[in-house]
Amino acid sequence: MNHLAIAPVLLPLLAGIVLLLMRHVDIRVRRVLSVAAVLVEIALAVALLAAVVDGDILVYALGNWPAPYGIVLVADRLSAWLLLTTALLALFALLHALRGIDVSGRHFHVLFQLQLFGLAGAFLTGDLFNLFVFFEVLLLASYGLLLHGGGRLRTRAGLHYVVLNLAGSTLFLFAVGTLYGVLGTLNMADLARLAAATPTENVGVVRAAGLLLLGVFALKAALLPLHLWLPAAYAQASAPVAALFAIMTKVGAYSILRVDTLIFGAGAGPVAGLLAPWLLPLALATLAIGTLGAVASRGLRLQAAYLVVASAGSLLTAFGLASAEGIAAGLYYLPHTTFAAAAAFLIADAIAARRGELADRLDPGPTMPRNRVLGGLFFVVAVAVVGLPPLSGFLGKFLLLRAALDHVWMPGVMATVLVTGLLTLIALARSGSLLFYRTQSAVVAPVGSALALAAELTPVAGLLLLVGALTVAAGPAAEYAQATASQLLQPYQYIHAVLGGS
Repeated sequence: MNHLAIAPVLLPLLAGIVLLLMRHVDIRVRRVLSVAAVLVEIALAVALLAAVVDGDILVYALGNWPAPYGIVLVADRLSAWLLLTTALLALFALLHALRGIDVSGRHFHVLFQLQLFGLAGAFLTGDLFNLFVFFEVLLLASYGLLLHGGGRLRTRAGLHYVVLNLAGSTLFLFAVGTLYGVLGTLNMADLARLAAATPTENVGVVRAAGLLLLGVFALKAALLPLHLWLPAAYAQASAPVAALFAIMTKVGAYSILRVDTLIFGAGAGPVAGLLAPWLLPLALATLAIGTLGAVASRGLRLQAAYLVVASAGSLLTAFGLASAEGIAAGLYYLPHTTFAAAAAFLIADAIAARRGELADRLDPGPTMPRNRVLGGLFFVVAVAVVGLPPLSGFLGKFLLLRAALDHVWMPGVMATVLVTGLLTLIALARSGSLLFYRTQSAVVAPVGSALALAAELTPVAGLLLLVGALTVAAGPAAEYAQATASQLLQPYQYIHAVLGGS
């Protein structure tokens, strides 16, 4: 057993417990501990990525109980890629929170670490029931983070978020219980083995449970028509929380990809290709509706939230192509859209703080102090979000379009991706024009010093640097994504690593 596979799960859990015990200690000490924990999490994610980059799959059996009887954590190329993306995102979201948002409510740093615990567990678990458990952990932490700071609109959005996700959790239990009752296991590798040999009389039940899982994961991924909870929740959350939540829809997308390739893949016999007929059309519709929401938005935060919906549509469109090239395009695009969306929420917060009563409303207002710096960063964020060259978003969409050339849905994919890209460009160009050009002559009072502005915008710049690094290292990153896609489409490697000779 390789203990490196469990380290990224244990670290944020222990950090959260220690921070809870230190709740009466000076906030500066807790901040240092929280940042240090995230930095170590990044180091662990890098070490895990290095351990699996050659195709090795690390398995950790809790209590040394062999699979499928015990609970296992499994680290492969896909889970390591998601873990590193999450840890890097968490660092800059946390740095933004240190400006004072973390003291606007109770236990921010505890909830932040428990959120990372749930995310790491969801990406590493090899058991379907424990995927449910980690979903609940990260959702419970996200409830607290979403409501952090209070407020009427935030509370209302949080209530909708809680109710819908509780309904999703209930359906998840129904699906898990059905699969266990029919197949007798919840270990994902064992489910893949047994699903391929499903007796004829049980095929309908297994297919129904699989589609129920798709519904649950679609809710988490904000796939149409289950996306309605996201815009209000993300728009009303505090900026660092909304930035961290940029990875939340990726948990749903990851779950869809994992289940689709492992349990219902090409070798799944009577249940093979179960999700494919639904995923691609729903993903394209999600991309379209998210873009239209961004065009119609009257606030910058709400616009950023709808762009998260659109990015989920783009990502799942790539996965819905069900080819190695399509999955690789999605995996390359995933960290880009995560970092770009997080940067959009953080720059929206900086702009709103300098517009007085107008806040983030897309209405002409007074000239903002230091608007050239803000305008320059907003422009780069917009380029990243739209997917214009030369940044990695353009490369990701190019890979997606190239992967669609031989697909039967090629005309629909081409038209939807290109038209929504144009509409997104128009929407963000209009927002930038309203915020930075159609302004009054009066200048509102400056907010803080130049040093304070630099500290506020450092997380935005850091996220954009990650986008730049993904662009510069496009060759190795795309090769890694291609190798990951190939590994996913050969599920026997995963099954053999988990089950061995059993």
